[in-house]
Amino acid sequence: MTSQTSYFAPTGGHPPQTQLLTDRAVFTDAYAVIPKGTMRDIVTSFLPFWQDTRLWVLSRPLSGFAETFSQYIMEVQPGGGSDHPETDAGAEGVLFVVGGEATLTVEGETHVLREGGYAFLPPATLWTLRNAGEDVLRFHWIRKAYEAVPGLPHPEVIIANEQDIAPTPMPGTDGKWATTRFVDPTDLRHDMHVTVVTFEPGAVIPFAETHVMEHGLYVLEGKAVYRLNQDWVEVEAGDYMWLRAFCPQACYAGGPGRFRYLLYKDVNRHMALRPSGPAQPMPVPKMVSATVA
Repeated sequence: MTSQTSYFAPTGGHPPQTQLLTDRAVFTDAYAVIPKGTMRDIVTSFLPFWQDTRLWVLSRPLSGFAETFSQYIMEVQPGGGSDHPETDAGAEGVLFVVGGEATLTVEGETHVLREGGYAFLPPATLWTLRNAGEDVLRFHWIRKAYEAVPGLPHPEVIIANEQDIAPTPMPGTDGKWATTRFVDPTDLRHDMHVTVVTFEPGAVIPFAETHVMEHGLYVLEGKAVYRLNQDWVEVEAGDYMWLRAFCPQACYAGGPGRFRYLLYKDVNRHMALRPSGPAQPMPVPKMVSATVA
């Protein structure tokens, strides 16, 4: 639906020895900013059972950092990929392609994901991924331990492309602030949402959002000034932001082009009251009859 869409992706490399060390990287107990310039060859990682693949880890569950999810930028060379990509049967995942083509096979059915391609993979799903093209494949992989709820089935696999989905405008914004949603927000089977948020030049988040949802934001396109806790920071395509629960946030997209980001948030579950996670299901009450002697 959207024309002339662009998706920034890192390519690695190293800066010259003449470059100044000053950069925009910030790590606090309320938020973090990981600028695109930090995603160099020296900070890549590798995964078991993946061939000709490296990745940048943007977030991971860690004390004082992300709590509910991990997020990678995967870089797969032509011919590379994996026949055993996920090693945690309890993990759900979202893939979002920002460069090249992914050949994704899910439960025996093959799909080709191009730029803007999205896949939701429920826990215990059998899937493989290969780069059968001639160009390098780059995609985001967001993983979360699925929080099952007794009485709710697991959600199904979703294969889509954001360019085929009409963005939903925020009320009262004349379409200047809109969200591309891949999942029905009222579907309580889902415990996380990954969306694409778009601001036209001059659009704003006109109040300091303060809410329980944790966020990961990867800037796909454009630039803006973002309010994070008590600070205003400049961000641009390729930057990543992590916001802990209740971190105040706002945004001003000054232009000249659109400002767009890939957004993660956790949703639709009770707040865990124990460090080990959700409580055990409540037993169904039984009617007890008392006999009076």
